[in-house]
Amino acid sequence: MTFEALEKELKSEKIRPVYLLEGEEDFFIDRISNFLENDLLTETEKEFNLTIFYGRDADWANVLNACRRYPVFAERQVVMIKEAQHMKSLEKLESYLENPLVSTALVLVYRQGKLDGRTAFKKLIDKKGVSLTTKKLYDDKIPGWIKAYAEASGHDISPKAAILLADHIGNDLARISNEIDKLLLNIHSGKKIDEDDIEKYVGISKEYNVFEFQKAVGNRDFSKAVRILNYFSANPKAAPSPVVFTVLYAFFSKVHAITCSLSSSDKDMATKLGINPYFFSDYMRAAKAYQRIGAERALLLLYEYNLRSIGINDAGTPGSELLKEMTMKIMS
Repeated sequence: MTFEALEKELKSEKIRPVYLLEGEEDFFIDRISNFLENDLLTETEKEFNLTIFYGRDADWANVLNACRRYPVFAERQVVMIKEAQHMKSLEKLESYLENPLVSTALVLVYRQGKLDGRTAFKKLIDKKGVSLTTKKLYDDKIPGWIKAYAEASGHDISPKAAILLADHIGNDLARISNEIDKLLLNIHSGKKIDEDDIEKYVGISKEYNVFEFQKAVGNRDFSKAVRILNYFSANPKAAPSPVVFTVLYAFFSKVHAITCSLSSSDKDMATKLGINPYFFSDYMRAAKAYQRIGAERALLLLYEYNLRSIGINDAGTPGSELLKEMTMKIMS
């Protein structure tokens, strides 16, 4: 089941006897486990009907006994095993899963991995309850996720504002959601979030950021690129060198792919390469400006200077200086 479907089901008060929350993305696991721990029962009901175990210390017999108890002055109870990936003999709960109590919600929080889907234990969970298997979102999916998150809170967000957040924070969904939540406290209901809001409330400059730097390099705009590089040099936290290298490498990889593409449709290329259609023209301009050989040269320079930035074939040149030197070579 998807995160969105499971969250909707829980909010409609449809409760299953067993939940497995597993995978790589803690944000989705935390959202569901926090709801089951904090919102399923009232504060009074929690005193007698919420039992939490931790995987390293949990004994399967104690968990089994807790699951088989009936709730006290409530319709249901919650038994949660946090860090279930560390629990020994977890699969000894199989006998309970064959006939779980409908008045118990057993929650297995299994982080940074997943159960073997071929086992009888996992098959019983899927038969009697529900599994949420999470994955880290690819970088090109983050702006779309930001837009969906903002819309769920009653606000639209401009594509550029979403890109600014994504480029600045990366794929840390918990941190992104925290920044959006704080931002929403400061703007009126229904307002569309734009880059001015991001600059004012999140602290990301709308003129001097990785996105604008990428655009300047793509357009071979020397003066703008130098201004932004000087800002980065004076404000190292605004755009750490490793982040800039990563963003530029992803950019020129897609530019290179465009120069090699035989597709006649911009829409098809944008979809295939995972480029937001709103920004596809930036990639096309870069493809025309650099051509295939220029894009290849940029990728080789990025590879060389990234190695130098981590001390390979370099005696310790500051990252900001390496970035300036590399950028001039790419655009020359």
